[in-house]
Amino acid sequence: MAKLILSLNGVVQKEYQLTKERTTIGRKPDNDIQVDNLAVSGKHALIITILDDSFLEDLGSTNGTYVNGKLIKKHALRDGDVIGLGKHELKYINEHASADDEEFEKTMIIRPGSASAAVAAAQAAAAAAPQAAPAAAAVGVPPQAPGMPLGKLHVLNGPIAGKELELTKALITLGKPGVQVAVISRRPQGYFLTHIESDSGGKNYPVVNGKPIGPQAYTLQSGDVIELAGIKMEFSLAR
Repeated sequence: MAKLILSLNGVVQKEYQLTKERTTIGRKPDNDIQVDNLAVSGKHALIITILDDSFLEDLGSTNGTYVNGKLIKKHALRDGDVIGLGKHELKYINEHASADDEEFEKTMIIRPGSASAAVAAAQAAAAAAPQAAPAAAAVGVPPQAPGMPLGKLHVLNGPIAGKELELTKALITLGKPGVQVAVISRRPQGYFLTHIESDSGGKNYPVVNGKPIGPQAYTLQSGDVIELAGIKMEFSLAR
């Protein structure tokens, strides 16, 4: 299991196991990892953990988030990476990490302001999908794992019902920040839907086949109907 080791000036202060899909880091006590230092913002950074991989994202912090001395906005964590927050450091330990940073940087983000806007965003993403696979191939990442069928989302409602989005990327974010956000991750084991945030204390989970998925990653099956931010989409696997 992945973990973070918090240290200050080389002195280890605490270890944290990354057991949750969503781990917040910041100065405020309501964070999963509290770093009590004025150089650290109240809500400084977020780590999304899906299966064996963890993805770090800066949350607009005042002094920035660094990995191995480099300022980042988004970063796919690798074993041994050192996250810098002010004078504190968090060392990431995970020998099974396999995420690709280039794919994470190119993640498609759908941020609708309404149901119709969500469909329009899905249409734009679908239009860009043909360019997604070559971009991944350019950094040595195949569009899909060998022998793994390609996943697709088929929009079921709204003004462009019938449009399709090919799930060629390692991580695709869907929803509206502050309202309802989820990610679909592509791994050798299949496609997984994971709840990230919502506007009701984290309990407004995405719905699949009429039932909320809960806080854990949900393994998508061909024919599943996903409802998120007022949009219904059918997941399918190419045959």
